[in-house]
Amino acid sequence: MDDEELLPPPGMSGTAAIRALADALTPDALTLAETRFAETVRVYLDTFDGRLGAAGLAAVHTRDQPGSPSGRLAVVDAATGAEQAGQPWPTGDGPLLAVELEPGPARAALLPIVDVRALLALAELDVQATAFAVRDDLGKTVARIALEHARMRATGEALAARLRLQGVRGYDRETARIAGRARELGFTVARRPLVEDAVVADGGSPGGTSSKVGVELLANQRSDAAAAAVLRRLLEVIEANLDGSIADLDAEFLHDLRVAVRRSRAVLRELKTVFPPRELGHFRAELKWLQGITGPARDHDVYVLEFDAMRELVPAGIRDDLDPVMRVLKDRRELAHRTMVRELRSERMMRLRREWDAFLEELVAAPLDERPQAQQAIGELAGMRIAKVYRRIRKMGRAIGPDSPAEEYHEIRKKGKELRYLLELFGTPLFGAETVKPMIKSLKSLQDVLGRHQDREVQQATLRGIAEQVSGMPGRTAALMAMGVLLEHLGQDEIATRGEFAEQFAEFTSKERRAQVKDVFA
Repeated sequence: MDDEELLPPPGMSGTAAIRALADALTPDALTLAETRFAETVRVYLDTFDGRLGAAGLAAVHTRDQPGSPSGRLAVVDAATGAEQAGQPWPTGDGPLLAVELEPGPARAALLPIVDVRALLALAELDVQATAFAVRDDLGKTVARIALEHARMRATGEALAARLRLQGVRGYDRETARIAGRARELGFTVARRPLVEDAVVADGGSPGGTSSKVGVELLANQRSDAAAAAVLRRLLEVIEANLDGSIADLDAEFLHDLRVAVRRSRAVLRELKTVFPPRELGHFRAELKWLQGITGPARDHDVYVLEFDAMRELVPAGIRDDLDPVMRVLKDRRELAHRTMVRELRSERMMRLRREWDAFLEELVAAPLDERPQAQQAIGELAGMRIAKVYRRIRKMGRAIGPDSPAEEYHEIRKKGKELRYLLELFGTPLFGAETVKPMIKSLKSLQDVLGRHQDREVQQATLRGIAEQVSGMPGRTAALMAMGVLLEHLGQDEIATRGEFAEQFAEFTSKERRAQVKDVFA
């Protein structure tokens, strides 16, 4: 039988509930014996976008003393509180990243779910927990019950007492009988986990903050209204990820912010005829500026995050020789982040946020004189744009060969991103996910190859650019030799992507795909 979290009947305290349950179990020859009492501080954690909660889990930091940094990190079932994995709480400051944890059960459970996202505190509780063993007439433990009284640490607000019923292997019938007696007394199964009650009590929103767009659109909706709705949602994503980017909590904040900016720029570029020309030019320039000031920091995030994967390209015996390279990249990353933060906190950024918000609010009411397609149905306009960009990519791709300049691969990659954004932002809600999904899938495969080509080119340029810094560090001779080997492998992989491009481009521009574009969008 699965564990259950039970709430006492309304008006009954937790202590009274235990007494009532003990009395109700007497006819079944079952008794409750207290086995342990503990007072702890419990901090629930999850990623900003709620990845653990979506998986039915929560991370918990439990410590005995309020001021103690020690304790235990556990991964628990959010609904029942049952521990799935645990290990000692890590020492050190800064955001808690699963990838940086010592090897252990909690790290192994967390890493596949949270990846590079930081675990952030959702709510902090003072918890009094009393453990009971339920024993039969032979003195054998047939089930366990934990009574928990929790208060919000910040406000002192008491949350409803909970009883967690945990079965013991081989005694399912007894556990079911205990649950039945509890229901007879008016106990109810908790509608939501304690972590969610705590988050709500703390003023938060269970489930985290999503960076997905998902704006519902109607095919006959005015194009300017549809564009404004999508851009407003993208502005919400930018705002939601701004503080985390500045605080450098994890690399995904800046990534999601930049994706939202790129998508916004794509909407302005591809639906330009629905915007007033003067304001269009202004905001395209400002969003380009925002993309530019965040670029170096994001580039160095990627260099650091993917460095171990780059190490794998060289023989195992010389991988450690690349450590000086990593130190240089981390120093450059820190500098790029500080520079970015100054700009994100600048008056120009604050002005952009205010003006962009006001512009989107007033767009539909703006004069139509210089906005020829503002009132056109978005289904028609989006379909036309998707088909046109697709044809443009076909033309660009047919002109590319193995010996083409890297810039041509880069340009088709940028155009592919625009098409993907059009498909995701407008194609999916207007033409249906099942219709658009195959096209996005084949485009993504093409983009992955083009992205790897671009990454290899930039990585080679970056390594060459830091060679002078590395040459001034201890271990420089071995490091420079290892860099040479790495550069050779990166160059070979860049060449390999050119061969893969032809295969992926052929699939993306297949007869079936061209027919789909013609039938659905053109």
